[in-house]
Amino acid sequence: MSRHDTHKPASQGVDWDHPDLKALLSKTEAWSLDNRNPRPPEEVQLHVGWAASTGRPATLVWEHEQAWVLETRFSLEPGEPVRVDRYRGGLRSAWGTVLDGRPGQRADDAEHGLHVYWLHMK
Repeated sequence: MSRHDTHKPASQGVDWDHPDLKALLSKTEAWSLDNRNPRPPEEVQLHVGWAASTGRPATLVWEHEQAWVLETRFSLEPGEPVRVDRYRGGLRSAWGTVLDGRPGQRADDAEHGLHVYWLHMK
């Protein structure tokens, strides 16, 4: 073997039936991560479609750079373009696209008809 030879380790599969792995996975079955952190929610107006003139109320619950998470009381489709209007010492608008969404999974979400949507902001 020369120093130029590359060694590739043998591929080993996962034994999904191993008791230790099954026990670990069973502990995580009830986990539900939805990117809603304890930050103060911010009421915003959501305009669906590039030509939308009327906004609908929504709540911004998480943001990091170009990724935002909104709660709504209405449904959206992945791929829909949106404009989010925020009021911070004046009107500020941001544009993005709905990446994914689903009905809320927290205890009171169904009671309030909440949906959670992930947006990619431009």
